[in-house]
Amino acid sequence: MNLDDYPLISDWVTVEDGRIVLRSGKVDIGQRISTALALIAAEELCLDPSGIAIAPVSTDDSPDEGITSGSNSVEQSGRAIRAAAATLRRLAITAAASREGGDPSDWRLEQDGLRGPGQNDPVPLTKIAATLDLDVPVERDVTPIARDGAPPRGRMRGIEALVDGSFVFLHDIEEPRMWHARVVRPPHLVAKLVCLDDDVVRDLQAQGFRVIEDGRFVAVAGPGEWPVIRAAEKLGRAAEWGTGDGIDDGDIFALLTTGNAHRLKIVDGRPMPEAEIPAPLDVIHAEARYERPFTMHGALAPSAALAEWDGTKLRILTHSQGIFPLRNAIAESFGLEPVHVSLTHVPGSGCYGHNGADDAAMEAALIARHLPGRPILLKWTREDEHGWEPYGPPQAVEIAATLGAGERISAISVNSIGGTFRGRPRPGPDRAGPAKLIANWMREGGTAPQPPKPNMNEQGGLHRNIDPIYAIGDRRLVKNLVSDLPLRTSALRCLGAAANVFAIESFIDERCRSSGQDPFAFRKAQILDERAIEVLDVLEEAAGPCREGRGIAYAQYKNSMARVGVAVDLDVTDEADVRLHRIVLVADAGRVADLDGLEAQLEGGALQGASWALEEAVTWDRDGVTSRDWESYPVLRFENVPEFDITIIDRPESPALGAGEAASGPVVAAIANAICDATGLRLRRLPMTGEAIRGAALRA
Repeated sequence: MNLDDYPLISDWVTVEDGRIVLRSGKVDIGQRISTALALIAAEELCLDPSGIAIAPVSTDDSPDEGITSGSNSVEQSGRAIRAAAATLRRLAITAAASREGGDPSDWRLEQDGLRGPGQNDPVPLTKIAATLDLDVPVERDVTPIARDGAPPRGRMRGIEALVDGSFVFLHDIEEPRMWHARVVRPPHLVAKLVCLDDDVVRDLQAQGFRVIEDGRFVAVAGPGEWPVIRAAEKLGRAAEWGTGDGIDDGDIFALLTTGNAHRLKIVDGRPMPEAEIPAPLDVIHAEARYERPFTMHGALAPSAALAEWDGTKLRILTHSQGIFPLRNAIAESFGLEPVHVSLTHVPGSGCYGHNGADDAAMEAALIARHLPGRPILLKWTREDEHGWEPYGPPQAVEIAATLGAGERISAISVNSIGGTFRGRPRPGPDRAGPAKLIANWMREGGTAPQPPKPNMNEQGGLHRNIDPIYAIGDRRLVKNLVSDLPLRTSALRCLGAAANVFAIESFIDERCRSSGQDPFAFRKAQILDERAIEVLDVLEEAAGPCREGRGIAYAQYKNSMARVGVAVDLDVTDEADVRLHRIVLVADAGRVADLDGLEAQLEGGALQGASWALEEAVTWDRDGVTSRDWESYPVLRFENVPEFDITIIDRPESPALGAGEAASGPVVAAIANAICDATGLRLRRLPMTGEAIRGAALRA
């Protein structure tokens, strides 16, 4: 929980101007982490959360907590802040007893302050806390405050400004002497710049614009946003690109084979680099392959960044989810020390994963270096975001099983095959950080992209949730990383868990249907975890009867985080359109820090999973990505948003468990299972569009 690197109370909690101020390295991208952290501190300190401030997340003075990802924020930052606040509570009580009299055990902390024996007027906690030395270690074994009643609820911080339109996003920032900038893109990443019409460049410069040409990197900057947009369009027409053979537009799933892959055995959720790949199962009674295409993040607004170079220090405002590793990658790109690069998170187009935010920050910095002393606000266009962000990689999951009585699985083989999720600009050898930023691929003397390396972390990348949570004796689990895919890929919400859970829970459902068994009973009979069984029990009761197609699924994110059970009710029209009616979610995320936020995260994750299941796939041809707007890359529309029934099992005695990515995978699987229930058709490739359903019906 990062207390090893930041062990002091003051690293996490300070008192400024009579208010408690929280510091975190986790950024708020709409997942309400700032609300959750305030509720955690408020619970431990018996304060109104509205009186607790959250410091901006900056590389200058925030704890370095890496990347806001993996559903780790409450588990990591939340746990650290809870421990720091609990330590502060104990110190404040001890100080109050020392100054006012009595034994610390006679003092209690209430909503209106600290109250001791015989005292009529409470002592405000902030008044005591302001006098304390907080440069002392956090006590990691301090007992969290006992909870009496329901888990905390709280209004999302900043919601009023979001509703009335006064919230200032990164895209809205205006600074003195600021210029706008746009990048002129080639048709695709491997295109070469042949020439740039000198007459057009001279004309634009005569009009007061600055044209930046650095290798294949071409951009224009100027004082007004709309004039810069028009100038970029003109400059784009003046650029001649050599496209060569273009992008390989063959069947992407034909590339996803074990023969094309770097293979690693998985044991207890971790790759074993020295282990031999186990032999196939001796006896195979059932096998199937499940597939997922390239997928976008689908951020509602394109990426942006503001950068300023004063000749010594580079200042960047960004909506990146990983400002510390991005700071280091940008510093290395320009040969600067990290101390000379400052990144501050400002809310922008939120997404769960690695969209265009990091690249926009690098591009803004590159333009700012050419125009020292002037803030540069760079915005991507919708076509930029759809065509140039790193995508979620395609993935195939091959499952084979040996079956016992009642089709119970006695041995299983899971091959998860796909591209890399590790495209973020993390530091590493051979300029690994700069090599992840596309501006460095373009500029003169930049850094070429590097072949992907497998994620070796526990429950990382392709092997996240590869291991079924069921009681299966013999497990043959293999991660298969495929390189040289035609499109750039990186982290997308859930990483490999979405496809792995889709595959495993679809395969389980196929066993239920082939043996005529109840899907709840079949699962519970093969689960040893009592908390998982309780989730399924509550889900079965909450789901009730169903007149349409129904599918269920269960998963525990990373096999150690939140447990989520899902039931989806839907029907399929005569035109093969899927209509979602109801999604029932039951979740056990341990001690709940922010009940409204947890429900919102589960609902949002479910909607994204439904969109993946029914709509989303990147398309391209030899000339580049073709899905560059919301028509060519459809997402779930409002008319297909179902009703939600969410039940949270609060366990205040247990640690909080990450839940932000826990619902998406089970929802994908439950929709596939529900479509099969409604039509008798088993679809194993996403998205399950009307065209795909009609094709399956013709083949049946």
